[in-house]
Amino acid sequence: MKALSTLILLLVLIPTSAFAVRIKDIAAFDGVRDNQLIGYGLVVGLNGTGDTDQTKFPVQSLVSALERSGITINRNEITVKNIAAVMVTASLPPFAKQGNRLDVLVSSLGDSKSLAGGTLLMAPLKGADQQVYAVAQGAVLTNSFSYGGQAASAVKNHPTAGTVPGGALVERELPNVLANHNALRLNLRQSDFTTASRVAAAVNEHFRGGVASLTDPGSVQITLPDAYRGRTVEFVAELERLEVNPDVEARVVMNERTGTIVMGENVRISTVAVSHGNLTVVVKESPRVSQPPALSSGTTKVVPNTSLKVTEERASLSLIREGANLGDVVRALNALGVTPRDLIGIMQAIKAAGALNAELTVI
Repeated sequence: MKALSTLILLLVLIPTSAFAVRIKDIAAFDGVRDNQLIGYGLVVGLNGTGDTDQTKFPVQSLVSALERSGITINRNEITVKNIAAVMVTASLPPFAKQGNRLDVLVSSLGDSKSLAGGTLLMAPLKGADQQVYAVAQGAVLTNSFSYGGQAASAVKNHPTAGTVPGGALVERELPNVLANHNALRLNLRQSDFTTASRVAAAVNEHFRGGVASLTDPGSVQITLPDAYRGRTVEFVAELERLEVNPDVEARVVMNERTGTIVMGENVRISTVAVSHGNLTVVVKESPRVSQPPALSSGTTKVVPNTSLKVTEERASLSLIREGANLGDVVRALNALGVTPRDLIGIMQAIKAAGALNAELTVI
C-alpha cells in the first residue's frame, strides 16, 4: 500500500517538474552579454589562391606591414598571389579576462579562391567604441579545398571562409556590470506577462522578502537582500538555480518550402469538420510514327496519341471537437491521411474559418 501511494505521488509530481526550467535558461541579467568584435587582416602562405592584381588593397596592406618591419619597397614592384585580404570577426563573452583566448572567423574580402593552408597575421579586433579588445593571429582552418585548371575545377565545402580556433587573445577587459550594485535587472529572452510574474513570485518566495518587482513584461527588477550585500556573485548563482514554469503563446509555425509544421502545446481548436481529398490528372503523350510503304511517294508522319486519366481520391470527413489539444488535432488529421504539405492548407483553412485559437505564422 505504501509503494502504491509513492507511485501515485510520483505520477502527480512528474508533469509539474517536467515543464519547470531554470531562470538562467530563460533570462539574463542586464549587461551580461556577448559583444561583437571586428577587424581587418591579411592571410599569407596561400598556394597561389590569393587575391589577384585586380584587388588593390591586399598589396597596399602588405607594403604597410613591410614598412613597419623596416623594409621599404615600391608598391608597383610587388606581384604576389599568396596573400588575401580578410575580415576577422569574434564574440567577446562577458567577464572575459586578459589572456583568455577566443575563436575567430576569417572571411575573404577580395577575389581569393581559397584560404586553405594560410596564416592570419596579427589583426587587432575592435568593438563598437573603436577600442581594441583582442588581437588575432594563427593558422586558418577551412576544412575544404579548391583545385582547378583551364577546363575543370573541383571545390569542396566553402574555401573562402575559415576559423582560427583560440586565435585571438583578449587585451582589454569589459567593465564588471555586477560590481558594487545593489539593484539588478533580469531581462527575459521572450517577453511575457505571465512568465515575468512567475519569475518574480519564485524569487520572492525563495528569498522570503520583496526582492523582485515588475515594471514591464520583459524584465524583473531585483534588489539584493541585506544578507547578500557585497556578495553579488553568490546571490546571482543562487537565483539562477530557481525553477519556474514559463508560459508560451499558442502558435502554429509552418514552412511551405520544406513542408515543416510546428505546433505548441497550448494550441486549441473549436469544433470544426475537416474534409480533404486530392484530384489527380495524368496526361500521357505516346506519339506514333506512320511509315509509308517502300518506293511510294508518301512521307513519314508523326501521329499524336494522347491518353487522359483523372483520379479523385475518396474524401473522408473528420470531426475535431471544441477544446481539442495538440494530440487530438494530430490524430484527427492523421486519420485523413494528409501529408505535411496538405496539412499546411488545412491549417490555413481552419484559421480562416475562425476555429484555430492560436497565432498562425508562415515562414
